[in-house]
Amino acid sequence: MKVAVVILNWNGQKLLEQFLPSVIQCSQDADVYVVDNASTDDSIAFLKSSYPKISIIQNTENGGYAKGYNDALKHVEADVFCLLNSDVEVTKNWLEPIIETFQKDTKTAIIQPKILDFKKKNHFEYAGAAGGFIDKFGYPYCRGRIFNTIEEDQGQYNDSTDIFWASGACFFIKKDVFYELNGFDEHFFAHMEEIDLCWRAKNKGFDIKYVGASKVYHVGGATLKNSSSKKTFLNFRNSLFTLTKNANGFVLGKIIVRLILDGVAAAKFLVELKPKHSLAILKAHFSYYRQLPRVLAQRKQIKHKNKYYNKTSIVYEYFVKKKSNFNSL
Repeated sequence: MKVAVVILNWNGQKLLEQFLPSVIQCSQDADVYVVDNASTDDSIAFLKSSYPKISIIQNTENGGYAKGYNDALKHVEADVFCLLNSDVEVTKNWLEPIIETFQKDTKTAIIQPKILDFKKKNHFEYAGAAGGFIDKFGYPYCRGRIFNTIEEDQGQYNDSTDIFWASGACFFIKKDVFYELNGFDEHFFAHMEEIDLCWRAKNKGFDIKYVGASKVYHVGGATLKNSSSKKTFLNFRNSLFTLTKNANGFVLGKIIVRLILDGVAAAKFLVELKPKHSLAILKAHFSYYRQLPRVLAQRKQIKHKNKYYNKTSIVYEYFVKKKSNFNSL
């Protein structure tokens, strides 16, 4: 099984200097590619001088995560793509459990490893932790992370198990499945496009797994800071895109509830003296409404929609019932 590790870069020379060595050292059985999203720093010059054997794919524009990978993967020959953020440190033998799982279970299409925090290595990392799930109203959460509460890694998620979505920070997908799903939705630009892709995979009957025997460390927020209102905008808007496109049942009712809950989130940001984030949520909704006809057309193309949630509302579980640990849900 041929694996290609594909790292998307945008003005990330310092990240490449820091994290590329671990990828090369620990991925000798895979081909390593760096995809440059029209950087304006010296990333390309650095790669050519320091890693002349690395395959470089140069995109002509910064189309974000979604278009960046869609464009680049056309030039990658492999059975499995590993889409790896540039701020991830991998570990020895990280690929072997992933490959073994793909080989044992032919229905498995997408896999995520254990993702720990590079800056606090005994804790899970926000973006993916030990595998993702989603509630009735489209809010994502993880084993090891619910909203902003992060669990310590005490071996509680050392298993291999089915999950609903895998993190784009370290995302393994079979090449043929990626193209059967027509890749990422480029309207997303960045954030939650991997959840949308996983949801479409689930609706087609594919399995998505978490493999705890594989471990990586993720910095998180290295390209777009967690404090950025642009990230808030993308997360809230793209979450609505994802829910509308893929959810089974009466989606209008879910959107009405989301409108109320997102309004509460905007008010919370105001109380916390973060007006830019409140405005970002408002802008996210207006952007969603403008694009609603297109999203509904995409929804019609998805013929079979599975039930997708285990918990009706993670908001209720977390904020009302005060359950902040995944195993307590």
